[in-house]
Amino acid sequence: MHDLYGVNMILKGKNILITGGATGIGLALAKNLSNLGNTVIVCGRRQQKLEEAKQKIPSLNIRKCDITNNNDRVSMYKWIDSSFGGIDILVNNAGIQRYLDMRERNEMPNNDEIEINFSSLVNISYLFLPMLMKRKEAAIINVSSGLGFVPLARFAVYSATKAAVHSFTMSLRHQMKDTCVKVYEIIPPIVHDTELKGKPIEKTENSVSSDEVADAVVDGISNDMPEIAVGTAKRWHTASKSEAEEIFRRINS
Repeated sequence: MHDLYGVNMILKGKNILITGGATGIGLALAKNLSNLGNTVIVCGRRQQKLEEAKQKIPSLNIRKCDITNNNDRVSMYKWIDSSFGGIDILVNNAGIQRYLDMRERNEMPNNDEIEINFSSLVNISYLFLPMLMKRKEAAIINVSSGLGFVPLARFAVYSATKAAVHSFTMSLRHQMKDTCVKVYEIIPPIVHDTELKGKPIEKTENSVSSDEVADAVVDGISNDMPEIAVGTAKRWHTASKSEAEEIFRRINS
């Protein structure tokens, strides 16, 4: 998908909010976007991780916020409005990943994946859209996953939430087509230096680094690519039904 908007977005001099921005892809994006001359705000649930991020990137603005909590979201919105005069770009990056075997009957599945990966993304987008629509040029950037196109069965809920993010992003892009708000989707493969499962993921031949994803995002947005697939996710993103089924069989064997 190329040349949807006709005019490439300028990634300089913008106020940018990145959810889950203290680690992984969010932190790599924060570094790149800060270096390009933007004011970057990152939010997260863990104050220690936020402070560590600021030590690495002193220009960062940090905010502790549980994006699943409406009071926290609204409080952050008001703080951003009063402290920065609003944002130009919202990056919905926060996400978690849990193993789920539906055959096990120990306890009910935890719905926090749905809350963090999808419901909160919808809610925070809805909250900030009026602010974004007042800007001269604005964007929402949603992070989905290659697993939203070909699911990994042991991460059933995670894969489903990322499929939902892809669907929602398509609809949001259509709804925003006559406004100043551009809508982008980042589609990474396995990212080996993220902490989706509470600890760094092991590096494999099919994985990429957070820095590689961040570089691809900046390049993709600068070149008017609404859907930015990275690494092996490029094939999964464009696979036919038969190809996707074959990939599914292979990765779940």
